[in-house]
Amino acid sequence: MSRRCELTGKGPMSGNNVSHAKNRTRRRFLPNLQDVTLMSDVLGRSFKLKISNAALRTVDHRGGLDAFMAKAKDAELSADALKIKKEIVKATAA
Repeated sequence: MSRRCELTGKGPMSGNNVSHAKNRTRRRFLPNLQDVTLMSDVLGRSFKLKISNAALRTVDHRGGLDAFMAKAKDAELSADALKIKKEIVKATAA
């Protein structure tokens, strides 16, 4: 299971732990991922996704999963999220 946000593509970053004596050791900064269930108004069903807190705030700001997917770039979305986006686009076109 990868530590990557399914909506924004945000993943682990690397950096340094710096001690008081300025000794540097490598470390990883992990994204704050949460398992959430998001509801699609167009499809009338819910989807379980593993997304970062920043992505969750963006989904709320844009007005829900459908509005977020309309503006989302395909390159950032995971395979499952891309399928959801295609379903939403297909349902809104019909």
